[in-house]
Amino acid sequence: MSRRPTSPTPSPASPSTTSPGPAGRLPAAADGLALIKPAVQSQSGYSLAALQARRKLNQNESPFDFPPAMKQEVMEQAAAQSWQRYPAFAPRDLQQAIAAHYGWVPDGVVVGNGSNELIQATLAVSLRAGDVVVAPSPTFSLYRLITGVLGGRYVSVPLGENFRYDTGGLIDAAQEPARVIVLNSPNNPTGSALLPGEVEQILARTGALIVCDEAYQDFGGPSAIPVLAHSSRVIVLRTFSKAFGLAGLRFGFCLAHPAVAEQIAKGKLPYNVNLITLAAARVALRHAAALGARVDELIAVRERFLAELRRLPGLEVYPTAANFVLIRCLAQPARQVFQRLHQQHGILVRDVSAASELAECLRISIGTSDDMDAVIAALREILSEGGRNRGE
Repeated sequence: MSRRPTSPTPSPASPSTTSPGPAGRLPAAADGLALIKPAVQSQSGYSLAALQARRKLNQNESPFDFPPAMKQEVMEQAAAQSWQRYPAFAPRDLQQAIAAHYGWVPDGVVVGNGSNELIQATLAVSLRAGDVVVAPSPTFSLYRLITGVLGGRYVSVPLGENFRYDTGGLIDAAQEPARVIVLNSPNNPTGSALLPGEVEQILARTGALIVCDEAYQDFGGPSAIPVLAHSSRVIVLRTFSKAFGLAGLRFGFCLAHPAVAEQIAKGKLPYNVNLITLAAARVALRHAAALGARVDELIAVRERFLAELRRLPGLEVYPTAANFVLIRCLAQPARQVFQRLHQQHGILVRDVSAASELAECLRISIGTSDDMDAVIAALREILSEGGRNRGE
């Protein structure tokens, strides 16, 4: 007579292989969180609500997709490669093409998965615990976040009237001394750019590493690239996300003295840029003149948009050298204007009014001429109705 098989006695489930099921069955978070640095837990992560709209003007993206013929060129290059192989660790041909286009040396080029990765890599290889990073305020929030994660101390220097750079204030703050000074020019979210000679002034009067984030420089303001030839303490970061319309593929690069670039490369992950993105970057550089013409078009649209904005009552419009404009709502709450633009007109802009320095401010990316005409028409309607509601 055969014996019926018996089921093995179940062993305690491993937390790594068992689905937690309903949230109530999750283990307590305290044990894990106790091992996360308090400086990290005290910060807010970088995030943005993924709202949908007919006109998306909230992330400073190009309104123009990468041209179909160029996409085809990228895919043909990518299809010709072996996808089971890792991409080039340091793509020499692309380093040479970037160096030729931007007027630097190939050994001083580090490519990254977007310029954000290179911000992180630069701070990772330069900051020690407690080291000071000086930056203007308000500016791109990622600098503060990464500084805190790495154990550094972030010192912000308020921008001046009309959000102009306070170079004297930056220099004074760096006397502590600062390890790094971050200069985002044109600055996000204000659009303000450094004046010619201000990077050199800051360089001469401080001993810090000067990180020049030029994500928006294609749209205006001087570049710090020429300063690279005079000091190894200058680093320039650029991206193909904005002017070249490649935000979806994430490509950026760093220009630095070759000896410094070699150290920054140690702070990024190996094989960090995939072969499709590398192909897209090569194609973009080959067609830089055509893509540059689209930048010229956006600058012209921006200038027309600024002129129209300044004719609207109830707004303060700030100067900009970027592909976005910062406005302050004087007649109605910014949150209300933001919601009406989105809900009633299908226009999504960036509400930055939660920051104290940006109270009642909205940031509007530059889109097509049709996009910006729609924004003006919508704002005119919203602001005029607000005036009537107050009995004006």
